Amino acid sequence: MSWLENMKKRFHIGVRKEVPGSIWIKCEDCGTILFNDKLKENLWVCNSCDFHFRIIPDDYIRLLLDEGTFSDINANIHSIDFLKFRDVKKYADRIKTAQNNTNSKSAIRTGTGMIFGRMVAIGIMDFRFIGGSLGSVVGEKIIRLIDMALEKKLPLIIIPQSGGARMQESSISLMQMAKTSAAIGQYSKAGLPYIVILTNPTTGGVTASFAMLGDIHIAEPKALIGFAGPRVIKEAMKCELPDGFQKSDFLLEHGFCDMIVSRKNMKREISKILNILLD
Repeated sequence: MSWLENMKKRFHIGVRKEVPGSIWIKCEDCGTILFNDKLKENLWVCNSCDFHFRIIPDDYIRLLLDEGTFSDINANIHSIDFLKFRDVKKYADRIKTAQNNTNSKSAIRTGTGMIFGRMVAIGIMDFRFIGGSLGSVVGEKIIRLIDMALEKKLPLIIIPQSGGARMQESSISLMQMAKTSAAIGQYSKAGLPYIVILTNPTTGGVTASFAMLGDIHIAEPKALIGFAGPRVIKEAMKCELPDGFQKSDFLLEHGFCDMIVSRKNMKREISKILNILLD
């Protein structure tokens, strides 16, 4: 080892000290370094730019529903590798890894709960599970949720968080777009309210089906919402895209969502909407 390398090692010159991920986190939008515990207290919302970090279904349950009222339905339905699909990794292995990482059988949790004493049916997608992709199980759970909401005459809330259809299930995943859209159509005929909370990201086949068929669309601030991603569109169109393209404010301005609501106000706003539509 040269004297220079020895000095660097001795005085830690040029040595990058890793900051534990459990202490600090960098905002994806503005780059501010945030204290993790404070971020959690602020409902995973950046206090510098109001960017809403992705949160998991358990967090939405605590945020939106009255404590202790959530009840899972169809929790044990799980995906299978019926095509024996493999890319860089076996689909069966991807499923197993996702189940272990999320402690869930699929990319969506469905069930019932109360919002200020009013019973609702709710489905919450989980981006951690293979990108929250729409596969056969996600589609089936949404349809069963809708059927239950119809039977019990409950308002329906779905929170998409997805990269789109699940390619490992080929055309079977694309069929879920038609299935869920048809089920939403039947639900709408019953005159019951369907509210969609658009989160970051809501894209692909999910946007092209049940995510944009709500009676009311509420977007979280700065969420990416669209079909194809901005990079793909830019390359296809060969032009510069407008500032904020496919973000919540852009959608609100162009009539693709009804309101933008901060996470801390979401439960109260949904309650107001349900009171207006149902009372």
